[in-house]
Amino acid sequence: MTTFSYSAVDAKGNETKGTLQVADQTEAIQRLKDMGFYPIKISVMVPPLSPAARAQRHAARLGLKSQATMHPTAVTFRGRIPAKRLVVFTRQLATLLEAGMPLLHSLRLLHEQETHPPLKKLIAQLAFAIESGTTFSEALGQFPNVFNRLFVNMIKAGELGGAVDTALKRLADFMEKAAKIKRKVKAAMFYPAAVLTVATGVVALLMVFIVPKFKEVFSSLNDGAPLPAFTRFVLGISDFIAAHFLLGLITAVATYLLFVLGLRTKSGRQMFDHFKLKAPVFGPLCRKLAISRFTRTLGTLLTSGVPILQALTIIKEATGNVIMGRLVSQVHDNVKQGESISAPLRLSNIFPVMIAGMVDVGEQTGALPEMLHKIADNYDDEIDNSVTAMTSLLEPILIVFLAVVVGSIVIAMFLPIIPSNGIPGSPNEP
Repeated sequence: MTTFSYSAVDAKGNETKGTLQVADQTEAIQRLKDMGFYPIKISVMVPPLSPAARAQRHAARLGLKSQATMHPTAVTFRGRIPAKRLVVFTRQLATLLEAGMPLLHSLRLLHEQETHPPLKKLIAQLAFAIESGTTFSEALGQFPNVFNRLFVNMIKAGELGGAVDTALKRLADFMEKAAKIKRKVKAAMFYPAAVLTVATGVVALLMVFIVPKFKEVFSSLNDGAPLPAFTRFVLGISDFIAAHFLLGLITAVATYLLFVLGLRTKSGRQMFDHFKLKAPVFGPLCRKLAISRFTRTLGTLLTSGVPILQALTIIKEATGNVIMGRLVSQVHDNVKQGESISAPLRLSNIFPVMIAGMVDVGEQTGALPEMLHKIADNYDDEIDNSVTAMTSLLEPILIVFLAVVVGSIVIAMFLPIIPSNGIPGSPNEP
């Protein structure tokens, strides 16, 4: 026997609904007519799916393996998600949750509209894990190459406080501001790097291919007369570069490889990080970046409800600088012993005394997260001004440098020609 659901009307037009257990649809129609009803819709009743069956159906719809053959914790994802797309995903998910849409429904909706294949696959796997009974933070923790500990812990704190949408909004704001500062610094570094690269290429081209042609002309032009000293100096440099070009290229590549390998060692990384913070021109900018990142990350974590010791542990792993990581460890030990955050900051050579004082005030007034965000915003403005000033200063310096180098080569090549043309006042003038 099969169970059918029906919708029918009686002779007076009153609609009624119910179920029948009959052999087939024809018998169901005949049974309704015998009861004095006119059938409108008759369909087979499908029993509700179990949670495991729903997970398998959802996995099949998203193109994943069924739960029977693949446990959510075994999901692997090796794709790369651009930071910009991750920010957009975080912001959109926060908006959907804030509007009252369930998490699983929100992920399915984002999966349907996503056009970036790796992110689309990632969202599908997140939805599959959640439908299988995993919490959102646990699902995110399965993809450490995409979602770092800061992301996962903020979501976990949001789950405990019932404010996942707020945690996502804070994460989106945090990532957007961090990406903005990173773009500005990269843009500031790109211009001098591009100019120096072009200058090196132009000088190499002149020295290897152009200047030797002038040397052949000079040998037949002056009838053995000595060339000016500056011209001989430039020709000597050209001969040296042409003779050792391959050796110089190999040396440059070897130096770069040694530098990269040195950064992978503990002592090498420590020396380089110390140099970045103490360098004459870029040191102040690197210190401001480190302070801004520390204060904004700590403020965001504390605002989201992450315990301070756990927040400091996360920051230590995310500083990207050995010297800053050591300082954060000292702060962590101080807090663990019941002391303040500001004391190690005041004794360090990285944080100014004023910043340590502001942190101390924040601790005493119970408004530490707000104070940390104010410090970060202030330093972001200072970084913006420093980058603008540095770019404005480097532009004329690099242009003058390139003009001097190329102009010197051109002058050196024309010095032997000037007397032979009979310029008034020249020593060879008849």
